[in-house]
Formats: sequence, C-alpha cells, structure tokens
Amino acid sequence: MRTLLTDLTKDEIAALPALAGQPRYRAKQLYDRVVSGIPFSEMTDLPAALRDKLAEECDASGAEIARSVSAKDGTVKFLFRLRDGELIEGVLMKYKYGRTLCVSTQVGCRMRCAFCASGRDGLVRDLSAGEMLSELICANRFLGTERVGNVVLMGSGEPLDNYDNVTKFIRLMSADGLIGQRSVSLSTCGLTDGIRQLADDGFSVTLCLSLHSAFDDKRVKIMPTAKKYKLSDIMDAAKYYFEKSGRRIIVEYAMMHGFNTGDADARELRRLTENFPCHINLIPLNDTDSGLRGVGAKEGIMFRKKLEALGASVTIRRSLGDEIEGACGQLKRRYTENEYGSEEK
Repeated sequence: MRTLLTDLTKDEIAALPALAGQPRYRAKQLYDRVVSGIPFSEMTDLPAALRDKLAEECDASGAEIARSVSAKDGTVKFLFRLRDGELIEGVLMKYKYGRTLCVSTQVGCRMRCAFCASGRDGLVRDLSAGEMLSELICANRFLGTERVGNVVLMGSGEPLDNYDNVTKFIRLMSADGLIGQRSVSLSTCGLTDGIRQLADDGFSVTLCLSLHSAFDDKRVKIMPTAKKYKLSDIMDAAKYYFEKSGRRIIVEYAMMHGFNTGDADARELRRLTENFPCHINLIPLNDTDSGLRGVGAKEGIMFRKKLEALGASVTIRRSLGDEIEGACGQLKRRYTENEYGSEEK
C-alpha cells in the first residue's frame, strides 16, 4: 500500500524520496497541508510536478467521511471510509468548553462486550496512527474555522490492544500541536499490562476504566475479558498509573436496570475506588439491540445518590446523540445493512 503521510513525523516527511532535491521549506509546506486535511490537488503552493509525484507515491489522508449525521444537540456522527474500504465511526460532541471527538482505534474489536455494537463481529484489524490522526483531521476540516479541542479514545476498538499505534497517534497529535496529552482520554476495559506500560512510558493522558460492575462474577457476564483481568488487578494497575502520571482516574459505569445499580453494587464500587483519586462517571446505557436495559432517570439519580452518600466523586454523563444512534457501531451496522438492501431505520 502507498505511503500514508499522516503516519509520518515531520522528519519522516522531510526524508520522502519525492522531496529529494527540493528546497527544505517544501517539507514544512507539505506537512502543514497534510495536517490541515488539504488534498494534493489543492496544495497550490507546491509545484505541480511535485504534487503529481506525491500523488503517485503517497496518500495524504487515511480516511474520508463517507457519511455524517447531525443531532439537534450539535452532536455529529461520522462514518469514515478507510483506504481499504473498511468503515469505522467517530462522534463529534459539542460542550460548553468546545468540541470533543470520539476516535476509533480498531476496525471492530476483539473484546466483545455485551453492550457494545462495535465488537459484534470481532476484530478485523488495527488502525495505524495515521488513520486515527486522519479521523481528527477530517473532523477539523468538517468544522471549518472551529477546531476539536479534546479527543477521547472510546470509539470502536480497545486502545490498549493496539498499543504501539495508539501511543504513536498520541505523540503525533502532540507534535503537530493539534491536541496535547492532557486533553486526551483513553478508555480501556482493563488490560493491566497496557495500563502499566502507559505509566512506564511516561504518558499523561486521562485513563478511563470501563468497569460496569464492581463484582468479578457479574462483570464476566457482560465483559469476556473479565475472565483474565480481575478487578483487584485492574485497580492496582490504575493506582500505579496515577502514582506515575499524577492524573486522576475516571471509572466508567454503564447503568443497567436490575443488574448493577443496587445497594451492594454501590458499596463495592465505592470500596474499589476509595484508595486513590477516582471519579465515577455513570453512563445511561444506549440501546444497541443487546437485550440489556438501561435505567430510567429516577433509578440513575438514586444510584448516584447512593454513591455520593458513601463519599464518592460521581456524575451522570449527559447523553448525546441519541436520535443519531450515538453508541459505538450502530451507524456502521445500519449503513452496511443498507448497502445490502435492508431498509434504513
């Protein structure tokens, strides 16, 4: 496959064969245009012959927007088409403090969590760092003069299952001046080796633990990885990351009716999170045709109050993009079904 320019650092772009014999400033011109999402045909400050040569040997972007759907609250759901035709999703969310992009790190996912549509068909392949960066570049180009200010690695895929590419992506964003590490959140279902490696490699992103139950025997019913990664080990690794990075840990907890919002659930969740700084982010479960039921507003507020009474730092995440199927994997499944003749819902 041709060289993907968003996979390259500034120095690697400068070393491209196509730039041999060109003035040194051409590399910076090319780099700036690539991270701005400008196609070769619009790089009019480069000589036509150079543009033609680059177009023959390289791809300027690893993704394009195949479809976008907007919600009334300002949320935009993207379906990105990659160079090999595979599809991934991204969600652009609007908050008072700016725009946040939810980025996918894999095509599909091998974790197969029961509540997540993106893992239904398993893992297809990892994304490269440049493909992830292309998601951000596409979103920025979509916005025009506005820019994405925060990135959450919570789209399709388990980020720590694609460690090398994900960490290169984080470094590329920082080097490009697009997004600094302190504006990046990484969500994991608890791959402890990856959590510890993040700490040892000196990262300072916000670590988000996808727990969804405070009991191993209940968690394994909805998250197959719980067979290998026990909650005590996950919390030990999270504490190690906090001690190395100084960053408070976020615990993600999707509330499911009749499953994980009882008094015992609250007590055990508080016990797990009381030994180092943690904030619990309660999530109203999106409908993904999984058979799992989310909680109503009253039940969600009651569970939050139980945790607060125990001294926990806790909020209920504001639900965004419900009418455009904001949960991971939903838009891709609808789009793919449509291509094969099923009726769009």
